[in-house]
Amino acid sequence: MAEEVEATAGRPRLYSYWRSSCSHRARIALNLKGVDYEYKAVNLLKGEQSDPEFLKLNPMKFVPALVDGDAIIGDSYAIALYLEDKYPDPPLLPQDPKKKALNHQIANIVSSGIQPLHNLSVLRFIEQKVGAGESVLWTQQQIERGFTAIENLIQLKDCAGKYATGDEVQLADVFLAPQIYAAIERTKIDMSNYPTLARLHAEYMAHPAFQAALPGQQPDAPPST
Repeated sequence: MAEEVEATAGRPRLYSYWRSSCSHRARIALNLKGVDYEYKAVNLLKGEQSDPEFLKLNPMKFVPALVDGDAIIGDSYAIALYLEDKYPDPPLLPQDPKKKALNHQIANIVSSGIQPLHNLSVLRFIEQKVGAGESVLWTQQQIERGFTAIENLIQLKDCAGKYATGDEVQLADVFLAPQIYAAIERTKIDMSNYPTLARLHAEYMAHPAFQAALPGQQPDAPPST
């Protein structure tokens, strides 16, 4: 990987794993901004995130990482905000401070209150310390708790339009889409309990930028995915 750390001049490189919901967020953000980028697969199951050269990109050993010239960003939230600053059109954040805060709040529920609690390292630890199969129930509990909070928040704020916080795709959608997709496809969450999120999922699945970012569309996805 050593010779590949610097991105091709003028073209960002995204270090990604096809099934990672954090990588999924970054792909959506890049697609929404219309950025032509190079995809570099990092196989988490093979431990490639521990490669010494990858540690230079993200010492936490997480994907995604974005290399854009001399800029190296190793976090999906930071990547989204970097892209928002560099490519302000179309915007992912509204100008209204209350709506902007709401977008950050929803994104943070996903990125801090749901996804980290059932990432690969946590699930492996649970399986080792508690027992085989226990990680599934844990994952379902964390997702359902977070989805209940977001469903209630969106209804309380009465903010939903076509998308989570209005009629335009915004930051909240970038974070919601991968989490909902994973909940349906991998965890088999009953989305009838979350009618707003279920409707949003249908909108995301029909949007070209979201479609192109789907796990099964990535070059490192298994052929049957």
